[in-house]
Amino acid sequence: MKKTNNEDLGRISVEEYKNSPKHPIVIVLDNIRSFHNVGSVFRTADAFRIEAVYLCGYTPCPPHRDIHKTALGATESVTWEYRESTLDAIHELKGQGYTVYGVEQAEPKTYLNELQVNGPIALVMGSEVGGIDEIALAACDACLEIPQWGTKHSLNISVATGVVLWEVIRQIAPKH
Repeated sequence: MKKTNNEDLGRISVEEYKNSPKHPIVIVLDNIRSFHNVGSVFRTADAFRIEAVYLCGYTPCPPHRDIHKTALGATESVTWEYRESTLDAIHELKGQGYTVYGVEQAEPKTYLNELQVNGPIALVMGSEVGGIDEIALAACDACLEIPQWGTKHSLNISVATGVVLWEVIRQIAPKH
């Protein structure tokens, strides 16, 4: 086994990234407090080449050094937009034909491993403490829950975003 070096990874430039086709996925961040979590979501969004990240409510926006620290430049490649209201963002995305899933522990729910992606998808990720706002969650088409077997039944928002994106991309992206 030989570790792949950076030159052999085939990284594309920011300009090539911006001009490349994206997976039909939007991440909606609902009142995320941590700059580091926001930066990590940007980095994950870049890795999976998704359409956009919507930053809603009091979620911090770039440019900010603490976002940049974890995003590693992904705020330059990933399209992002600010929305004052998560609810407005959800209605906007539904109007554009996205199926909107709240990633939350709620009823009724679809476990992530039972998800079947059909068309463009938006994933609403809630705040570190309270999760998705109740009114915003009620506006979602459905609720996704990541199965968990430990004592906490809680994942960091950036980790949860990565887990959910992996499953969605696994279903829709061409196989390598």
